[in-house]
Amino acid sequence: MNAPILERDPSDPTTKKEDVSPLLKLVLELGPLVVFFFANARGEWLAQKFPTLAELGGPIFIATGLFMAATAAALIASWLLTRSLPIMPLVSGVVVFVFGALTLYLQDDVFIKMKPTIVNTLFGVILLGGLWFGKSLLGYVFASAFRLDAEGWRKLTFRWGLFFLFLAVVNEVVWRSFSTDTWVAFKVWGIMPITLLFTFSQMPLIMRHSLDEHSSK
Repeated sequence: MNAPILERDPSDPTTKKEDVSPLLKLVLELGPLVVFFFANARGEWLAQKFPTLAELGGPIFIATGLFMAATAAALIASWLLTRSLPIMPLVSGVVVFVFGALTLYLQDDVFIKMKPTIVNTLFGVILLGGLWFGKSLLGYVFASAFRLDAEGWRKLTFRWGLFFLFLAVVNEVVWRSFSTDTWVAFKVWGIMPITLLFTFSQMPLIMRHSLDEHSSK
C-alpha cells in the first residue's frame, strides 16, 4: 500500500499559490548573496558614494547591512508574487536579521560568518530528528514538486539532512581558516555549485521512487 501523497488543497485560498518562473525564483534566492558579495568587494567605494553607509563600518559591515535589506526585499517579493513564504528562505531570513543585527551592533563579523553554520545545522538536525520520530519532513517542503513513495522521502530526507550538516562544517572550516574576502567569495560562488551538484545527484533516487498519477489515487 502506497503512502499518501502530501498535497495542498488547490481550492483552499489560504494555500493557493501563483506560479513563479524558475528563473525568477533563482533571482530571489541568489540576489541577496550577489548583493552581499558586491558590497563587500566595493565597500569603500559604496561608503564614498553613500556616506550614510560608512556609518555601518568597514566593507563587511556595509555588506551585512545591504544583505539584510536585500533579504527582506526578496522575502517581500516572494510574498507578493506567491502569497506564501517558503519555509527554508523564511528561516534563513530570520537568522540573517538576528545575526546581521548582532554583527552591526557589536561590530563583530563573527556573527554573520556563523549564520550559515547555524542555519544549515538547524535544517540538518530538524530533518534527521524528524526521521528519528518517523517523519520525513522534507516531504512537507517538496511535496508540490515531487511525488515520491514513503521510502523515497525517507532516503531523500536523510541525504539532505547529512548534506546540511556537511555545509555547516564546511562553512566553519572556511571562515575560521581563510580571510573574510575568501569566505564571502566561497559563500556566494562555492556553496551554490556544490548545492546544485548535490541536488542533481539525487535525481536517480527521485526517479526510482517517483509515483505516477494512478499510484497516487
